[in-house]
Amino acid sequence: MPNPTHQASALTRGYMIALVSAVILSTTAIFIRYLTQTYALPALVLACWRDFMVVLTLLLVLGIFRPALLKAGRRHLPYLAGYGLVLALFNSTWTLAVTLDGAAVATVLAYTSGAFTALLGWWLLKERLDAVKLGVVALSLAGCVLVAGALDPAVWSANPWGILTGVFSGLMYAVYSLMGRSASQRGLDPWTTLLYTFGVAAVVLLVVNLVPGGPLPGSAARPSDFLWLGGSLAGWGVLFLLAAGPTLLGYGLYNVSLTYLPSSVANLIVTLEPAFTTVIAYFVLSERLDALQLLGSALILAGVFILRVHEGRQPGLPLAPAAAD
Repeated sequence: MPNPTHQASALTRGYMIALVSAVILSTTAIFIRYLTQTYALPALVLACWRDFMVVLTLLLVLGIFRPALLKAGRRHLPYLAGYGLVLALFNSTWTLAVTLDGAAVATVLAYTSGAFTALLGWWLLKERLDAVKLGVVALSLAGCVLVAGALDPAVWSANPWGILTGVFSGLMYAVYSLMGRSASQRGLDPWTTLLYTFGVAAVVLLVVNLVPGGPLPGSAARPSDFLWLGGSLAGWGVLFLLAAGPTLLGYGLYNVSLTYLPSSVANLIVTLEPAFTTVIAYFVLSERLDALQLLGSALILAGVFILRVHEGRQPGLPLAPAAAD
């Protein structure tokens, strides 16, 4: 029989890890904005190099400190390949949504993942779906709309394909969360999962970028564009910081949180990311926080607080093998 004290401790640990992940991930936009504005680096070229640098960093760190985590086991390889493909699709569709719709609309559409994850988690992983969780989904979506400034009708003047692409990016984010939870239930270490999924995503994005003519927005128009930064040590340095910091630690800790939390709960907590990004941009880039953005941040925070209290009162929190051990 599960120990209630152990369950509460695991739940608290999962919430803290997911919150730290949201804070770290929220700095991603700052790095990407700097690289795209300063160097005009194509988005899919950036995403490909970022994934490769994550893999190289993990290979180095795990090779030195935890070499056993470099091996996933042959039986897990097909699953990890599919998981990596989902990550590549999420990265690509998110980037395309930003290109087609702008950052504000793309942010709101990506965080439809909270609703997708709650529904798919209930259907596929038998996670609990009740009125409180649905209410938190609504609060989070409303908060993201306000934080992104998407109440302005002008930001929604995108073409229908742009909207569909954005919604699909939210669906892929939800599938990524569900597969992360499933990976933990299969006994896969979160860092091993991260290594293999980013490796697959890097290869997929490399193939996309090497297709002649740059068929997708933001991809390399010619092979030489893949070395867009050329001899700029500063540019390569910022790109490496993006990979080793927000990407590696942010996604890694998110995967770790999925060993303690249902995927729907972890995904809802990470909806704090745009609120954190707005605050960081205020201090780093001197971007202004208006009243609606502050209200949106408060709604997301309120949703996470309500979810934590509600989950803490529920008996029999299912723990993944890693958390149970």
